[in-house]
Amino acid sequence: MVNQAFMLWCYITPVLGAVVAEQYIGRVKTIIYSSSVYLCGLVTLFLSSLPSAYAMGISLPGLLVSLFLIGIGTGGIKTNVSSLIAEQYTGPKESRRILKSGEEVIVDRDLTIQRIFTTFFLYINIGSFSPLLITIIEKEYGFSAAFSLSAITFFIGFIIVLFSKDLYISRDPDSSIIFNACKAFWIAIKHKGNLDHARPSYQTEQAATRRLPWDDSFIDDLRRAIASCKIFILYPIYWAAYSQFLTNFISQAATMETHGVPNDIMTNIDPITVLILLPVLDRIVFPFLRRQGVPVRHVNRITIGFLVCGVSMLYAAFVQRTIYAATPCYDHPRAPDCMGGQVPNRVSVFLQAPAYVLVAISEILASVAGVEYAYTQAPKSMKSLIMAVYLSAVSAGALIAITVSPLTVDPKLPWMYFTLGVENFLAGAFLWIFPA
Repeated sequence: MVNQAFMLWCYITPVLGAVVAEQYIGRVKTIIYSSSVYLCGLVTLFLSSLPSAYAMGISLPGLLVSLFLIGIGTGGIKTNVSSLIAEQYTGPKESRRILKSGEEVIVDRDLTIQRIFTTFFLYINIGSFSPLLITIIEKEYGFSAAFSLSAITFFIGFIIVLFSKDLYISRDPDSSIIFNACKAFWIAIKHKGNLDHARPSYQTEQAATRRLPWDDSFIDDLRRAIASCKIFILYPIYWAAYSQFLTNFISQAATMETHGVPNDIMTNIDPITVLILLPVLDRIVFPFLRRQGVPVRHVNRITIGFLVCGVSMLYAAFVQRTIYAATPCYDHPRAPDCMGGQVPNRVSVFLQAPAYVLVAISEILASVAGVEYAYTQAPKSMKSLIMAVYLSAVSAGALIAITVSPLTVDPKLPWMYFTLGVENFLAGAFLWIFPA
């Protein structure tokens, strides 16, 4: 529950980060200031883990303060970094280039942006291995050493960004965009949701005395923004399922025979799969499909990603049923009244591996395509805002996960996995029938 609440907080704050970036100080400064807050959170987390903090009874308040600060920092970073990275590519829609081999090739902007986000996602998953090192350090040297390493590592990255801030290409903020959007939507609401009434040209035709501080293209941008957000309505279902592999699946592993392997080590199968399959899909599979005339659009990847996630949930339900069918504790594994809760059911933890592989494949398809879609479909003046809407789907997914939490007890767990699996199948089927 605490994990879900923290995730909820981290993915609500991107809306604030987007507003600050788009309207006030721009993406680069927002990232720098947010990183400062994030770093303060990491330092607070380190200080709260010291023995002296335990002795003074301030460890728990320190932990809560650190999570609050880290959540704020996350909001400003997540919503702006991906857009800033893509902004560094300023090439035309299509251009021709001569390779060293003499071959002439066409450079497509959309495919280049896709490659940029794919590479970005690849590096994110390389960073996903850090918890493995942190876990080992925590086990050998304690929480203070583990948290200090996180703070030092982040500080080094922060210094690099700080000294290179003038090298980045970034769109200037527009101090009126949020207020103008609110005014335009209010006019539309008063006219049965018709945004055309907020066009200056319409006001002129109606001989209205009101002078609007924007042009018709701004209303076109708002329409594009609304259209690009429609597909994100289904994403909370995906993220609710995905979050299970960061929470309940780790708990599930604790009820299985781990053969001396820590139960949270299994989560590393996810980034390992991503690192192996992402280049294969991006460099081999997708280009092959395009050459065969098979479209590899955003919605196609998102749809398949949802369906694969549904399969992973159904497989997780199968694993849970297998655990319940095994000795010695059957459908109440690790129960205190069953061998003192010290003996797991006789099922190998490696039975979980296919589920992690499946969810990694779904992540490659649905998550990467979602970020790419949010950037490419959003108007230039609203890219951080649309990215924030996409990220807020994660917080909505955390809410869904909280609502199904009554099912996260033995022997109801298979129904929880089954419910989330069916929801993802239905969402994928909807996108298949009604593509965006």
